[in-house]
Order: sequence, then C-alpha cells, then structure tokens
Amino acid sequence: MPPRKLRIELQDWEGNKYVLAIEGRVTRDKITAFLDLVERLGGGGVPGGGAPWPSHPDDMTAFEKLQLVIERYFPATWFTSREVKEVYEQEFGEPIKLSTVSTYLARMVERGFLVRAGSSSARRYRLREEFAPPLSGSY
Repeated sequence: MPPRKLRIELQDWEGNKYVLAIEGRVTRDKITAFLDLVERLGGGGVPGGGAPWPSHPDDMTAFEKLQLVIERYFPATWFTSREVKEVYEQEFGEPIKLSTVSTYLARMVERGFLVRAGSSSARRYRLREEFAPPLSGSY
C-alpha cells in the first residue's frame, strides 16, 4: 500500500493558522492525537475542550453561531430545532426565530453537515458522522 498523506489546516479566532501534515501510515490513534492537540489549542467544537466562544461573536453570522452551538452542545446526539434555539438564545443572549433556526438547519442538511430524521412534526437532526468527534474507546 502506498504511503498516505493527510494535511489539515486550521485557523483560530485570533487569525493564527495551524497546519498538520501526516505522511505515511495514517491511523486512528494518530488522528485521535491530532484531535487532542486541537483541543489543547482551544479548538471550538471539541467535546470537553471547554474552549471559549470566539472573542468576537458579534462578527459572526447567525448561521455560524448555530453551527458552533451544534458542535459544542450536540456533538453526538439527536436534537430538535427548538433545543438548538434555546441553547443559542442562552449562549448569545439574543433572540432568534424558530423558523430561522429551521431554515438554517435545513441548509446544513443540504450542505452535508447534518442528517435529518423524522416527519416534519417530529423532526430531529444530528451531526453527520464525518463531523462528529470520535467516541473515546470505540475502536
């Protein structure tokens, strides 16, 4: 098997750029070690990381704020638009219409960020597996 290459670039909320490149045998353990590094650097959306919100949430769109809420509070569970709305308003101290949340969640499904299940009256969402963090000890 030829050597594999994995290159990941991240940028934090202060504009710092981080680049990680792995060449050779890319394993789950190496990817897990990378996620641990991201957590230590304060990467948002890593469960248990306790990373603070960006220093300038006022510069973010409602769509971006909703993505952060989902990544931080619902990384591996099903959720409803109402639950996301409540957490959003609690975290950012600003109101958001349920219809706006539903519209943005539908767009996230279209873009492949979320998966959707249930009828329109009992709709649930979840992060697509590629975006959800790995569960520790589940190898």
